[in-house]
Amino acid sequence: MLELDCGFPFDLTHADDFFSALPPRPAVCLIELRDETAEPLLIRTQDLCRRLQRLLGPPDPTSKRLNLREVARGIRYRLTGSRFEQIFTYYLHAKEVFPSRYQKLMRLRPPAVLKVSLRNAYPRCYVTRRVAVDDSGAPTAGAYYGPFASRRSAEAFASSALDFFKVRRCQIKIRRDPSFPGCIYSEMKMCLAPCFAGCTKGDYDVEVQRLVQFLDTSGGSLRNSFEQEREAASEQLDFERASALHKKIEKLDDALRGSPELPRRIQDLNAVILQRSAEEQTIAVYAVRGGWLAEPSLVRFAEIAGQPRSAEHIFREHLEGSAGRPQENSSSAVTPKRDALSEHLWLVARWYYSSPREGEIFFHEKDWPYRRILRGCSRLLAPPASPSAQ
Repeated sequence: MLELDCGFPFDLTHADDFFSALPPRPAVCLIELRDETAEPLLIRTQDLCRRLQRLLGPPDPTSKRLNLREVARGIRYRLTGSRFEQIFTYYLHAKEVFPSRYQKLMRLRPPAVLKVSLRNAYPRCYVTRRVAVDDSGAPTAGAYYGPFASRRSAEAFASSALDFFKVRRCQIKIRRDPSFPGCIYSEMKMCLAPCFAGCTKGDYDVEVQRLVQFLDTSGGSLRNSFEQEREAASEQLDFERASALHKKIEKLDDALRGSPELPRRIQDLNAVILQRSAEEQTIAVYAVRGGWLAEPSLVRFAEIAGQPRSAEHIFREHLEGSAGRPQENSSSAVTPKRDALSEHLWLVARWYYSSPREGEIFFHEKDWPYRRILRGCSRLLAPPASPSAQ
């Protein structure tokens, strides 16, 4: 765990020495109380010294602000080098200290994802915030795609993507009744209409697999299919069909243009997040594997010059070995794995969609992009440009 590795006892007779020892830096801090049955206070702050002076300093009799000067026993804290580290550290310790209410404390809400429920005989694609997982912590009972910045953005993407497929959008129970009148989508030829037996079960399954493959490849499979059909039509001198397929490709590109890089099949959400560490010339490396977020590994560039290993070798050890693998896949008595995976997705999505976004992220496609990762480290370690240089 990202331990609260610093701390001091709090004594009213030596309060001045206590405050002078506190660094004016971002941190996560746990204030412990003298009454062992009392609940401690967990805070995150951008200035530890100033925040604790408010909480433990002489109280203002005219103010109703919380003051723990008379009841505090001591503090434990951890300096943080980025907002991402601060939120992740706060999450881990809030989960340990307040297991029954940490979600409410953090205003934690699972992010929106798309689900194609493969357990249904006639699946549809819809937006949900619940991700079912198996015993190993991997998503199950369907294909999940995300996370998105909001439910609205997930619904907008689903709407534009489903225009290329004839998968049902209704929520009715399919009975394959020929007397059923159908819905507006079947009237517009935007659905294979399994509700009134407008297609066979096999035809519908093929269409669903095309949709799943589209989501798996972020649209690449459908674009390649359109391009191959367009080339075949051109070779057969069927220019009218080639022109229609070209318009479909343009429509697909418009639907995918501007889409964030983060949403993908949850099992394939493998990435590395780079953040500045509280230590000088040090990068905190967070591995994301299958949507699970691992605790960071520190790469101290000031020490690399004196080591026989290169920085790339250190990254390879961390990303390809077992050191950077998440630990939430093991059984947890505090949080069900389903909720734990959703919480990890929330942590990643909250940082990714923040503005401005601190740090760097690199996704694993066929391999880890080590050269790009090292260049990202250089950008994070570079001193900020002075106003005169701009």
